[in-house]
Amino acid sequence: MGNFVLWFFLGFILASCSLRGITVSENITYMEEGFLGEMPQKQLNIFYPKKITDPLPVLVFIHGGSWRSGSKERYGVLGRRMSRREIVTVIMDYPLSPEYKIHTMGMAVAKALDWVSENISAYGGDPGRIVVSGHSAGGHLASLVAVRDVYFDSLGVRNPIAGAALIDAAGLDMYHYLKEANNAPGTSHLRTFTDDPEVWRATSPIYFLHEEMPPMIFLMGGKTYKSIREGTDRFMQAYSDFEPKPDLRIQKNKRHVPMIVQFLYTPGRAFRWVRDFVKNID
Repeated sequence: MGNFVLWFFLGFILASCSLRGITVSENITYMEEGFLGEMPQKQLNIFYPKKITDPLPVLVFIHGGSWRSGSKERYGVLGRRMSRREIVTVIMDYPLSPEYKIHTMGMAVAKALDWVSENISAYGGDPGRIVVSGHSAGGHLASLVAVRDVYFDSLGVRNPIAGAALIDAAGLDMYHYLKEANNAPGTSHLRTFTDDPEVWRATSPIYFLHEEMPPMIFLMGGKTYKSIREGTDRFMQAYSDFEPKPDLRIQKNKRHVPMIVQFLYTPGRAFRWVRDFVKNID
């Protein structure tokens, strides 16, 4: 984790040397303290070009950290680099475990996406072209809200997601993983997903695939964690029933953390894959 933070810090310094043409609006509250009676205040950062002629596609990025750590501040490099490529980019925070559980996180992500849908036009973004993305635990949350409308329905709003870009996503079949792990109650990921198998299943995107899903791109490291490789394989088998040619990009020599660190380098192919996917959403 120390090397991960160091790389992003160095990338931030490099990016800060050339901020021309980019506007950054920081710490915008998308959810007030006490929302739905239990939610904490949460904020997001928006990165967008200073000169915008026509509405631009939008990327909403959800950070990883095993559902218990991480923050939007670490991903300013991603926001700046994407916005220089004519993509309005939103980096969001969400409630973390163990104080908050997985359904609360899903609700917060839905609230953030609804806020973006209602407000992003003021920053040059097109509310009809919102792509949700995330790495690791963030990839899980992105996929969950992309295939399940239940969190949006609970808020009384529509699901605005037009596409999803998942970067080494964890938890695509958390039900299967937790059953196999057989952890003692209240330990490990159970602090996030609770001890209830019904919650595990309800928050596993693999069980909620359907014909009306938005298009998705999947990036996976060939040397990532075994649980992610196995979960992605299981997800692809189910997903192929709806999309016969899934857009899965495997970077065979990449481990889990380098899958997101590589986004420091704009010329990198993973950056181009996600950039092009977002720009082609209509």
